[in-house]
Amino acid sequence: MLTYFQATVIGAVQGVTELFPVSSLGHSVLVAAWLGGDWEKLTGEGESGTGTPYLAFVVALHVATAVALLGYYWRDWCAIVAGFLTTLRTGRLDTIPQRLAWLIVIATVPVGVLGFLLEHPLHALFGAPIYAAVFLALNGVVLIIGEGLRRRNEPSLAEYGRRFALRRAHSGTLTAEAEPRRQSDRPLAALGPRDALGIGFVQVGALLTGFSRAGLTMVGGLWRGLAHEHAAKFAFLLATPAILGAGLLEIPELVGPETDGIRGPVLVGALVSGVSSWLAVRFLERYFQTRTLLPFAVYCLAAGAVSVVHFG
Repeated sequence: MLTYFQATVIGAVQGVTELFPVSSLGHSVLVAAWLGGDWEKLTGEGESGTGTPYLAFVVALHVATAVALLGYYWRDWCAIVAGFLTTLRTGRLDTIPQRLAWLIVIATVPVGVLGFLLEHPLHALFGAPIYAAVFLALNGVVLIIGEGLRRRNEPSLAEYGRRFALRRAHSGTLTAEAEPRRQSDRPLAALGPRDALGIGFVQVGALLTGFSRAGLTMVGGLWRGLAHEHAAKFAFLLATPAILGAGLLEIPELVGPETDGIRGPVLVGALVSGVSSWLAVRFLERYFQTRTLLPFAVYCLAAGAVSVVHFG
């Protein structure tokens, strides 16, 4: 059975680690395995909760995180959805939100298709703590590689302007919206379809327990020339439909008989996860204005290595 205390702790861990580049699924497996006893029983036998009420609980946490992201970026999402609908009607890409809408659609396709086909088989195959530990350490290595890519690929502000101008000339007239916050997204609008598709394929690596969706997406953004703050925002925007879509597909698990007797803890855990996700994205948006992925890389390497020794 899932207790209120367990639901609160796991909800807080999920909400933070889903957006920090340190793997929420890896932590859900490793934290339970480290604590042992009733905690370890929650996740099932090497299947990350498949066949146990824990899967339904994780679904609720993911939906709560997606709702928190939608709430935090609600102005952006209103503009993006409106831009998407406008492009369907006019066939033009005249504004920054319109370009962002299609970049998000393109980048979501790989994880949407491959996640539907591979998510459950991969979690069943690599759900044991030792695999989560190895992949968490490798996640740290990938974050370090991402920092190397940033130093090599990050363009100057002048280069951002040149790319944006090229996109504008190629696809009509990208108008300058009056709202200042839209202009801060010009580097994102300077991405092309191939950039978005590349970032989308990088995100697929998060299907392996221990790799971070946010971390891999940020590394993909750095690889395509974004600065940390823009790569982080694109990662959070891109995570929203991916997390929400995966959660909605599993809604039957949430309302099925598996949750009988634990719906109270599930609700509490979801609320905690939503609040912690909101605080996490607020912190990270400011953090990445001046700082890098390296502290998270060191943490993943250390936590992964210690866990490999312990569970190996």
